[in-house]
Amino acid sequence: MGSSLIPCPHCGKTNRIPASAAGHPRCGNCRKDLPWIVAAGDADFALIAEQSSTPALIDFWAAWCGPCRMVSPVLDKLAQERAGGVKLVKVDVDSAPALSRRFEIQSIPTMLLIRDGKVVARQTGAPPAAALRQWLDNAMAAGNP
Repeated sequence: MGSSLIPCPHCGKTNRIPASAAGHPRCGNCRKDLPWIVAAGDADFALIAEQSSTPALIDFWAAWCGPCRMVSPVLDKLAQERAGGVKLVKVDVDSAPALSRRFEIQSIPTMLLIRDGKVVARQTGAPPAAALRQWLDNAMAAGNP
């Protein structure tokens, strides 16, 4: 588990973003919310995703999967649009076989929304961007009073 360097979409300043932390990342310069996009594997998934204080959108993918490559930029954009509200966690199924078994991933891409350590929504396949956005919005709203 490490950190990544992310340029702020608002002011352009580069920020070091940890894979796991309390709260959500903000730009050190302009203080605006930053998109939180990280990778996780078998060893660090619990800390990065399940213990996250921010709802985690999990993307189970593989480099050889064409539909995964189509969905990935849409998920990145959704994470940017919802900076501060969702954490995008990418899990390579070839590198994390235990997670694939645990969450019964039968086909990819598969997306899960985890809130408070529990799976609250699941989407399999590569729907159009609008359908994926609607799925995420509905899943996020379902857990909020």
